[in-house]
Amino acid sequence: MSIIVQKFGGTSVATTEKILSAARKAIHAQQQGHQVVMVVSAMGKNTDTLVSLAHELMDRPPAREMDMLLSTGEQVSVALTAMAITSLGHKAVSLTGAQIGIRTDNVFGKARIISISTERMQKLLDDGNIVIAAGFQGIDEDFNITTLGRGGSDTTAVSLAAVLGASCEIYTDVDGVYTADPRIVTEARKVSHTSYDEMLEMASLGAGVMHSRSIEFAKKFSVPVHVRSSQDESEGTIISTVSEDPTRGVSGAAVTMDEARITLTGVPNQPGSSNAIFSSIARANITVDMIVQDAGVDGFSNISFTVPSSELEPTLDAVEPVIEKLGIQKLSHQDNVSKVSVVGIGMAEQAGVSDRMFRALAQAEINIHMITTSQIKISVLVDRDQALQAINAVHQTFELDHISPEAVPAESPQATPAADPAAAANELQGMEELAITDIALDNTQASISIKGVADTPGIAATIFERVAQENIFVDMIIQSFLDNTDLASLSFTVNRNDVERTLGVLNEMQSDVSYQQVVSNPAVAKLSVSGIGLRSHTGVAIRMFQSLAEAGLNIEMINTSEVRVNVVVDDSQGQAGCDALNKAFADVMHK
Repeated sequence: MSIIVQKFGGTSVATTEKILSAARKAIHAQQQGHQVVMVVSAMGKNTDTLVSLAHELMDRPPAREMDMLLSTGEQVSVALTAMAITSLGHKAVSLTGAQIGIRTDNVFGKARIISISTERMQKLLDDGNIVIAAGFQGIDEDFNITTLGRGGSDTTAVSLAAVLGASCEIYTDVDGVYTADPRIVTEARKVSHTSYDEMLEMASLGAGVMHSRSIEFAKKFSVPVHVRSSQDESEGTIISTVSEDPTRGVSGAAVTMDEARITLTGVPNQPGSSNAIFSSIARANITVDMIVQDAGVDGFSNISFTVPSSELEPTLDAVEPVIEKLGIQKLSHQDNVSKVSVVGIGMAEQAGVSDRMFRALAQAEINIHMITTSQIKISVLVDRDQALQAINAVHQTFELDHISPEAVPAESPQATPAADPAAAANELQGMEELAITDIALDNTQASISIKGVADTPGIAATIFERVAQENIFVDMIIQSFLDNTDLASLSFTVNRNDVERTLGVLNEMQSDVSYQQVVSNPAVAKLSVSGIGLRSHTGVAIRMFQSLAEAGLNIEMINTSEVRVNVVVDDSQGQAGCDALNKAFADVMHK
């Protein structure tokens, strides 16, 4: 008999009427022959009310006591849900996180799951009960109640599905995953399927349907997730290894509004510079988003990165001592910018995606301040007052409002029931530890950097359209901002065999695109670290930069995404860099 985990968010259990509706969905699944585990959030705005009560007493309540307080919200919900199921003539038992056996570390407010026991749940299920589990909470080794942080109930649901070999249904107030936020893009369309990697990128960009941490779990343990509406019987969206249209270059678009940009100009181009900068920021517990480092000239490079605008001041404080220590020439910042991104697993196989995006923004007269690319995502930084216009423009350009009639996604994989749930749970010890899936060396590339290019709408589009016309495939693209000028630095990589043709194209364009200098390196090595949870495990880039610095390697270019960190080094250092990374991440390689 298969197991289904059904998660109901706060809006889905906000009233007793809605609790009864959720109860009927669980009963219906059981009547279809499934064993059912419900994961329930606190009712409606209950958590907000509890937080307000705490702050009436003190400005900074102790984290342990906040966990004790906030966990009560879920306990109310699970008890009422069990009563609702009982009132409808079926068996149910409510369990707290501790009673389930969700063991966590002791980082109150954002605890990570260490292990989950399945024995009690499985016995109750075998006795014909619907098990109602409190989301968002667990218990540490000293029996303190802990909470899992933002999106904690989603995390609870997917982690229970992982240890039980179950599928997972997420019931919420929306009816699935959309190509963009329908509140800001009226033409946004619900997708039938999306892949783990696409959803990870979209979740990290604030798509809002599910928190990225729960998707990390789903990908790591191959849990199919079905996002559905709690209000109707619509099909929703299935998150798995399958994309709706694998042949499509772009499947979704998203915007992160409140970003701040920091640029360090004249960073000594030497081993350890990047590590010194970002280690200092990490020690301040600040999460860095976009990171771009362009190819250096005359012994110096420029590094730009973004942080949440609320973290700008502490970030400036963190980098101040590093500026003096390294002899960095200048720091500048801007706090009225937003990040606009497009995502799609088909992007890696299609040329011309980046120039289409850049052209769409140029036609809307939107200037790009930064660019970073990965295999499945392109992100640009724009002025905040143009962000909504920008995401609507790219959504329209890639025709995300409709799907090709020829697109037929592969059949979604099914959950594999655990033959021995207790043994399976034991194997998943340390289930939230960092998992690196691949360390790669690509020594087929060359780098080209255009210095002093005009920072105006349409420049990037013009350059990459002309390059694409020559059937030259561009891999990494990095654009950084030059402080107090109308100029930018644009760096990218191409296959080594295409260097001369690319330089020829740029030379022919100089009458159309003014620039100061073109610098090329005909032989570079791209090193990539790919994994699950690179955003939630903030030390990945730091570990990468540190290991390369200790090996005496100088980083020439950097770009980052949710699932991958890429750096470029000189070709002669590629294998040494790969060896250093394999050693540095040996303890967290996911087989």
